[in-house]
Amino acid sequence: MIGEPVLLTVRKKFPRPEPAHIEALGGVPTGFIVDSQNGTGALGYRIKPLTNGMSFTGVAMTAQAEPRDMLPVQPAIALASPGDVLVISTAGYDGAAIIGDNVAVMAKNKGLAAVVTDGLVRDVEGILEADIPVFCAGVSPNSPYSRGPGSIGLPVALGDSVIHPGDLLVGDRDGVVVIARNQAGTVIDKLVELRNMEAALEAKVKSGLTHMPWVDDYLSSDKVRYVE
Repeated sequence: MIGEPVLLTVRKKFPRPEPAHIEALGGVPTGFIVDSQNGTGALGYRIKPLTNGMSFTGVAMTAQAEPRDMLPVQPAIALASPGDVLVISTAGYDGAAIIGDNVAVMAKNKGLAAVVTDGLVRDVEGILEADIPVFCAGVSPNSPYSRGPGSIGLPVALGDSVIHPGDLLVGDRDGVVVIARNQAGTVIDKLVELRNMEAALEAKVKSGLTHMPWVDDYLSSDKVRYVE
């Protein structure tokens, strides 16, 4: 005789980044972080903030939900720590929302930094009143069920990106970038050099620069063929 199937798989404890790393990445533009990771790390372009003013930095608390199901969402909020980012994978399901305004308020009450999902959300007015950053693939008034199965605290895929619990996430109006927990120190070190380079280039552009110096040499090289 076999028992009832397990509907929720939970990993409660996982490695977390150093608090200093979280603080160092606060307010850093996502573009800078991508450049410090060799041009990679951003989630798919469909995952955007509900409003352009939303931004966040935090640690991933992951939840995997089945299509049109939200069973793991509220347990994940209950198990999360203040400052975490609730990352909900729905495999891109677009037939119904994964959260609404009440869940957003619960996440806010728990002190979460943001909610990020490759799915849809609903009750936008209420979510905006909750004053918590929500990044999603779109909006639908259709509602989900809570039947499972699902998981919490395990790696999840959002499009082509895999997010592990304990990874760092940074979001702004350009989207969301993932920093692997064990790479956070390296990224932060590279950001120092990148900021200096960006500041120097910005000063030249504001002074009238129209193109980078290498362009003139390239246009006069044998790599370019001119036609009449």
